[in-house]
Amino acid sequence: MKFYIASSLTNKEQVQYVSEKLREAGHIHTYDWTRNEHVSTLEQLQDIGEKERLGVLEADLLVVLLPGGKGTHVEMGIALAHYKKVVLYSPTDEVNNVNTTSTFYHVPEVGIVIGTLEELIEEICTKSP
Repeated sequence: MKFYIASSLTNKEQVQYVSEKLREAGHIHTYDWTRNEHVSTLEQLQDIGEKERLGVLEADLLVVLLPGGKGTHVEMGIALAHYKKVVLYSPTDEVNNVNTTSTFYHVPEVGIVIGTLEELIEEICTKSP
């Protein structure tokens, strides 16, 4: 299975951990945006944005680690527009708070995992080929 992980730069270590565990399980990471450093030009941002978009489109599964960053929900939108499976991870139950959640967290293509990163990885590995 090919996967892409969308999240905030503040979750960089968690993204790298989940990526490592999924790759160890034999899955393919389509694009690892955490390896980008010292972006200082609009041209670099454009190049990264295109790689991220293609990474989402190439993936069979989008993994969203909350809290997300500026691009997280754009990437989720790209995935949902292409009817890709999405696994939304939150360490807390906040995604089920009707007053603050997003409607898009609850569409049929989105599965929600609440708990630890290990539980997220187990869920992905047991439900994916």
